Amino acid sequence: MHQTPNPDLAPASGRDAGDSSYAVFRRLVRERRSIRKFLDKPVDESEIRELVDCARFAPSDTNSQPWEFVAVLDREKIGRIERMTWDALRRRAAEAEARGKEREARLLLKSFGPYATAFGGAPALLVCLATPYHSKFREKIFDPIGFADESVWREESVKSSCLAAMVLMLAAHARGLACCPMTGPVLLAEEELRTELGIDASRQVNMVIALGYPAVHPEPAPRKEVDEILTVVR
Repeated sequence: MHQTPNPDLAPASGRDAGDSSYAVFRRLVRERRSIRKFLDKPVDESEIRELVDCARFAPSDTNSQPWEFVAVLDREKIGRIERMTWDALRRRAAEAEARGKEREARLLLKSFGPYATAFGGAPALLVCLATPYHSKFREKIFDPIGFADESVWREESVKSSCLAAMVLMLAAHARGLACCPMTGPVLLAEEELRTELGIDASRQVNMVIALGYPAVHPEPAPRKEVDEILTVVR
């Protein structure tokens, strides 16, 4: 059956077409999807090590590299994390209903619930952490002059850690794997997640990333046009 070409996935033209590295990267970025359904096929630890090896080359504030990853391959443990997220979600819904927000409580469970717990069927779960921000600039300059308070440095760690997470997800797509970044378990059950995985209080939990081999290949979601998101100052 004939399929209409997707302009978003069309090959680069002109100068870009001659640059094979850019053409490959452009297609990689445009084909990546957030996947919530996975094949029942385990992800080998060696694959995860490859992805983290790519992630560690992400840029970071003053090369602080404030990131760590916890890889969960135990399906029972992933199931427990899913259940604790649902339990927290039901508590939130009950609290909302007690305040007279019955409609919102129903939507929280029906719409947000499956969205926030879609990692439950993944063969692997990566927990992305931000570690304390340390650098020669902070120790020798910033802290002595009171440049910023601790909340600023925590935010810097999160920013850099998220850059590493994006590199990891692109690397996964390039290797035939699929990911879905989610913050549901962090928003709803962070303390339970910390306890389950033994995550130290000094680490910030940014997101969880479901990882596996894709069982579906969805069409791209609509994207804003360049002119909607770009301001050029000449």
